Amino acid sequence: MSGQTVDFRLLNDFQRDFPLLPAPFAQIALRLGVTENVVLRSLETLRREGKIARVGAVFAPRRIGASTLAALAVPPDRLAAVAATVNRFPEVNHNYEREHAYNLWFVVTAGSEDRLRAALAAIEQAADCRLLRLPLVREYHIDLGFALHGDDSARKTVVAQRPFDTAMPPLSEVERRLVMALQEGLPLFFRPFAVLASRVGCEEDEVIERLRHWCANGVIKRFGVVVRHRELGYTANAMLVHDVPDEAVDEVGERLAREAGVSLCYRRPRVLPQWRYNLFCMIHGRERVDVERKIVELRRRLGLKDFPHAVLFSLTRFKQGGARYV
Repeated sequence: MSGQTVDFRLLNDFQRDFPLLPAPFAQIALRLGVTENVVLRSLETLRREGKIARVGAVFAPRRIGASTLAALAVPPDRLAAVAATVNRFPEVNHNYEREHAYNLWFVVTAGSEDRLRAALAAIEQAADCRLLRLPLVREYHIDLGFALHGDDSARKTVVAQRPFDTAMPPLSEVERRLVMALQEGLPLFFRPFAVLASRVGCEEDEVIERLRHWCANGVIKRFGVVVRHRELGYTANAMLVHDVPDEAVDEVGERLAREAGVSLCYRRPRVLPQWRYNLFCMIHGRERVDVERKIVELRRRLGLKDFPHAVLFSLTRFKQGGARYV
């Protein structure tokens, strides 16, 4: 198998269903028909090139700790300075400029609701702009990865008419240390879970069993390769938002979530009069014109043309990293 094909399969096939075994990279190598060293070298190169952020866990929103999407309407001449100020907060893990009067959008995570509120208040004060808080209400499309061939319909999971999962019980000390270790990603070694176990202070099989349990009960949404879209050529990324009547939003959200090309789909609260939209989805593409065409076709085919909407293309990426809960 060529090096290019190995890289593509690592990026595309192992974003989920990562083998939770003592020697996972050996199992991946067996599936790819190459050696374990080739897999480890390829992953290290992809990480160094910025094409992957890490190999590891993506935790479900608000199952561990607390999180929210937030936005600021920043005067254009202050945008870079305010973005740098926001980036200094370790609770901020994604921070993008988008095309809208609310032009700075970021995700904030913390170990508890109290810490989240404190972080948001501090960000608002430091930025000297009124903050728009848009926490998750419902998640219609559970992210199982990002299909590099552009059609993720086969890997979608849609949440049927239920609120988002409630927080799990408080973490034990060992679990807290495991979450902390996972924030940096899985070590790229032959027995990575043994390395994690040595850092956490437990046995390798305890780490693997805990991760399997968290994956099974939805605390971990997926475990595997976490790709960086822009470095892989998906630079035309848009947040499509709609104002849907409350009695219809779940049905519309579930239909929208099933569409190929919709990578995330959520319900979030309106904040009137500043923000009227309650249904959010993300659409990624290589060219802006392709994303625009896809949005027009999507709204026509799903009968969304009567719902007010806005399209917020991503411009500058100021920060992108994993969520930090502890």
